[in-house]
Amino acid sequence: MKGGIGNLMKKAQQMQADMEKAQQELANLTVTGQAGGGIVKIVMSGEHDVQRINIKDELFQGDKEMLEDLLAAAMNDAVRQIKVTSQDSMAGMIPSGMKLPF
Repeated sequence: MKGGIGNLMKKAQQMQADMEKAQQELANLTVTGQAGGGIVKIVMSGEHDVQRINIKDELFQGDKEMLEDLLAAAMNDAVRQIKVTSQDSMAGMIPSGMKLPF
């Protein structure tokens, strides 16, 4: 029994270390969300901080509402990319058979 508890503790410590590493990698992650076929691009960190917005000149000939919609779509695209990356990195750390909500 002692070996079982010791092994369980080692696995828990390794899992914690892996999660800390994954969180650090996520914090260092940079994604680019796009909308309108790349007319609007938003660069965002893994911590959801917007670092840069790029809008092609051709969009300024359109209307304000279209620009607002494309900005929102590009931001949502970046957030989804971060979510998928986060889920993928965390999924690899969970022992098989153990289910945790994301």
